[in-house]
Amino acid sequence: MTINGKQTIRFLALVLLVFSILIITREIVIASPENVQQQKGPVARTDAQLLEGRWVRPDGGYVLELSYIQKDGGLKAAYFNPQPIKVYRAKWKNKEGVIMVFVELRDINYPGSKYDLRYDPVSDRLSGTYFQAVEKQTYAIEFVRIR
Repeated sequence: MTINGKQTIRFLALVLLVFSILIITREIVIASPENVQQQKGPVARTDAQLLEGRWVRPDGGYVLELSYIQKDGGLKAAYFNPQPIKVYRAKWKNKEGVIMVFVELRDINYPGSKYDLRYDPVSDRLSGTYFQAVEKQTYAIEFVRIR
């Protein structure tokens, strides 16, 4: 069977169509300086993603659950003593290479109590201060990861 000019053009058009669809759906990544740089190491994830999980304060059993860690500093926090306490806001930031976490509580007996924490990747602990708004006192505390 011989291939004529029209069949060749149809075949090339089909190949071009399939290739275009793959590019549009991002199944094929065309090499560019940005893509080459991104592909140089292991798949990158933010160090802050190490915060994700359940943490307990050994001095009282209070539980802090961190999830949905976002690159922009957002995160979802839940707090339990042992019942859920409303978290008003929570965020993280990288301050000079140290991951910092801020959590503010607003609930009955927690009118603006706050955690200012730093993550230590060596010990896998969150440590810092807890401001108890009712007593207007600040305490040194730490959280350890629940395995």
